[in-house]
Formats: sequence, C-alpha cells, structure tokens
Amino acid sequence: MNLIASTSTFSFFTLISRVLGYVRDILIAVFLGTGFYADVFFVAFRLPNTFRRLFAEGSFNAAFIPSYAGELAQSKKNADDFAKNVFNLLFIFLLIIVFLAEIFMPKLIYLIAPGFYKDPEKLNLAIKLSRITFPFLFFISLASFFSAILNSYNRFAAAAAIPIILNIVLIISLFASHLFNTSEAIILSYAVSFSGFLQLFILFFFVRKKFQPFSNYKIKINSKIKFFFKKLIPSIFSSGVTQINILVGTIIASFQTGAVSYLYYADRVYQINLAVAGIAIGTVMLPELSKNIKNNDYKKTLDLQNRSIELCFFLSIPAAIALVLASEEIITSLFGYGSFNIESVNNTAIALTFFALGVPAFSILKIFSNFFFARNNTKLPFYLSVISVILNILISVSFFSKVGFVIIPIATSISSWVNVFLYYYFIKKRNFHNFDSKFFYKFPRMILSAVVMGIILYLLLGFFSAKFDYNETWKFIYLFIVVIVSLLSYLIITNFLGAFKFKDIKLK
Repeated sequence: MNLIASTSTFSFFTLISRVLGYVRDILIAVFLGTGFYADVFFVAFRLPNTFRRLFAEGSFNAAFIPSYAGELAQSKKNADDFAKNVFNLLFIFLLIIVFLAEIFMPKLIYLIAPGFYKDPEKLNLAIKLSRITFPFLFFISLASFFSAILNSYNRFAAAAAIPIILNIVLIISLFASHLFNTSEAIILSYAVSFSGFLQLFILFFFVRKKFQPFSNYKIKINSKIKFFFKKLIPSIFSSGVTQINILVGTIIASFQTGAVSYLYYADRVYQINLAVAGIAIGTVMLPELSKNIKNNDYKKTLDLQNRSIELCFFLSIPAAIALVLASEEIITSLFGYGSFNIESVNNTAIALTFFALGVPAFSILKIFSNFFFARNNTKLPFYLSVISVILNILISVSFFSKVGFVIIPIATSISSWVNVFLYYYFIKKRNFHNFDSKFFYKFPRMILSAVVMGIILYLLLGFFSAKFDYNETWKFIYLFIVVIVSLLSYLIITNFLGAFKFKDIKLK
C-alpha cells in the first residue's frame, strides 16, 4: 500500500465534499444567519450528524475492520457470514433506535438543547425538525457499514465521495425553498433524511460485488458477533470523542442565543483539516495496520505508525497556525454576507481561534486510537475518552456563566490535548510504538517550516487587511490568494529543509 496515494484518494473526495459543505454553509449563513431558525436547524441537524460522524469517521471501522480482516484471512465465506450477521443485527438495532427517538424526541431535545425550554416556540420547532432529520441516522449508519466493507478491500474512493451527496442535496433544497417561498429550515430538514437514503442506495451498488447484504436474513449470535459488539460501543465513544465533546458544547451553548450557530460555523472550518489530517490517514492506515499486527510484522507496523504520525503533523500543525492567525479573515470571507452580520463574524472567529489550538490534537487522536483498535483493544480508548469528556464538561460548566460560549472551544481543545498525552503514556507503557530516526530528523524541520509559513501568512494578512473589511465584495478572492501563497511557501520550505517529501512515504 502507498500511504500517500491511498490518503490522497480519500482526501481528494473529502476535500470536494468539504468545499461543497462550505458552499452549503455560506448559503445557510446568507439565508438563516445566526438567529432563531439557524439555531433550531443546527440542533436538529447536529443530532443525526453527530451519529454520522461517530459511525462514518472511524469508529465503526475501528471495531469492524480488524474482525472482518481476520475472517477474510481465513476464507471469504467466513467473512461474508460474519458481515451478514453484523448487518442484520445493525439493521434491527437502528430501526429500534429511530423508532424510540421519534417517540421520545421532546426528551431528547431536552438532553441536547436544554436552553430551548425557555422558549416554547423554539422548542416545538426543534422537536418537529429533529423528527424529520433523525431517519438520516438509520440510512447513514448502514451506509457506513458498506463503507467499512469497501475499506477492508482498500477501496476508499466511493466511501470518501459519498458525503458529497449530502451537500449537493442541501444546496439544491436551499434554492428550492427560495424558489417556492417555503421555510428554509423545514426544507433543509427533509433534505437531510433524503440525502441519507441516497447515500445508502448508491453505496449498495458499489459494495454488492464484494458483499450481498440481503441474501441471508438469519441471525446467528456466536462468539465472534458477541466479541464485535463488545468492541463496537466503546470504539464509537472513543473514536468519536471529539464529536462527543462538540455535542456537549452544543448542549451548553443552547443557553446563549446565537452560540450554537457560532460553534457550528467554526466547527465547519476546522473540520476540513481534521478530515484530511486525521480521519483520512486513520481510515487508510487501519486495514494495513491490522494486517501487519496480525502477521506479527513489527518492522512494517512501526514504519506505518511513524509515517502516519509524520503525515498527520505535516498537515495539522501549519493548519492550526493558519487558523489562529487568519480566523477573522476566514470567517468574514466564507460567511460574512446577508444575515451573517459583523457580530456573528467576530464571535465565530473567536470560537475558531480556540478550536484551532486543538487541531493537531484532534487529528493525532485518530492515529493513536488506531494503535489500540488494530490490536482489538477498544476498552482503554473508551476509558481515556470518558476522562476527556468529563474534563470538557467540568471546564465548560465551571466557566460558562463567566465567559460565555468561548469556554466551549477552549475546553474542547484542552481536553483533547490531555487525551493525547494520556494515549501516548499508555502507548509507551505497552511498547506499541517507538519514534524512528526519520521522524526525529523531520519533525523539528516541520515545526520550523510551519513557523516560517506563519510569518509569511501574517505579513500577507497585513498587506491585504483593507480587502478583508466586512463590506468588501471580493474578500473571498483575496483569502484564496493568501491561502495559496502560504501553502506553496510551506511546501517549498519543507522540501528545501528536507522536512517532508512525498516520495518518502511509500509503504509497499
């Protein structure tokens, strides 16, 4: 496997999806802003979308792929029998979850947005929209199962490309609501569930050559199935700890008007780096890492782990610096139009700045957790994630009344860094990893390259400062120029210093 090639394939489609996601969010910002309807829709969308991230972005893979790869190593029939049992049980479980959620949605809204109970109109609309969006969970979770099958065969393109559908459908729905003069929030909610169905339907056609999900409706709960589901719950929690922390932030932010929207837009910006530097690398490395560990190939295991960490830092460190330095310029250029006023820009930029400080931590957690998942250990990541979430809640609740919504991204970043150091402690204690000479050679050069890039970015922002005024029409063009120049400078510097060369990461 070529780590760069596989990651590039995954990242390419992910970037397209995220760019379309930005277009979608720009349109939502223009139509809804950060007021009443925006807060309600984002809560209704946050609930199933958090589950999507929990299932789709590594956690289901973390539990499923090592078990499935083990069965596949024995025989295709064993693997198919195992996968069909998992699929049938997952199908039934998800139906029950969606059914119960639809019935008890008022209680669920109280859990994720208790602040809405102060406003009956806001509460009732949130319940209505959440009931419309929640079936998305059923469709997207089964789609994630199909993605895990494809990833097990090192087929990453379809799984990475499928989220593009969500953004296309939501963009079309926004124009449709404007064309037919109907409520944007309601149309968007229906579009969320419809996009989930489309994603499942399309992935079915890609996976059917490798796996036939509807050929056997029998369920055989054997020791292998019990072992898988025993791993699944802790892996969902541990692999999705960043998303759980963000959901916790949404709950607390519901007590401050507009705060849910500020956090949502800030989250959307830094998530593009997390998708490339954490999720893409983690998704690509897991099948190969599981195979190497199963074959007791310590040399390949160590090389894959080092190169994955290397690539993760190469992408996440400059991104964090750029997001901290240019948070206001990024937010005003992407969203500062229409109903998204200057106050919204300033508050969202503050949230983005503090989220950015945690970007390398969010990314490396996806890599470190795989060191355990590939060894069929989901318990320790679960315990570490619980500590992270508890710490996040304690910091957020303790200081929210004093400093407001800004404590939420601060708490998320702090708890994530604490989680990284705890992971590293146990990785070293269990002798799962040692940094090699290549990493020690390149890492300080990466830091130096990122600092120089940061200086160049700072000077460029100062030079074009007048072009980023809120009322400027073409500020997005200038942001694009600044980003491209800074990115090229970083690539040139890293290549010159020998900090990183793409040809170096070839894992055959």
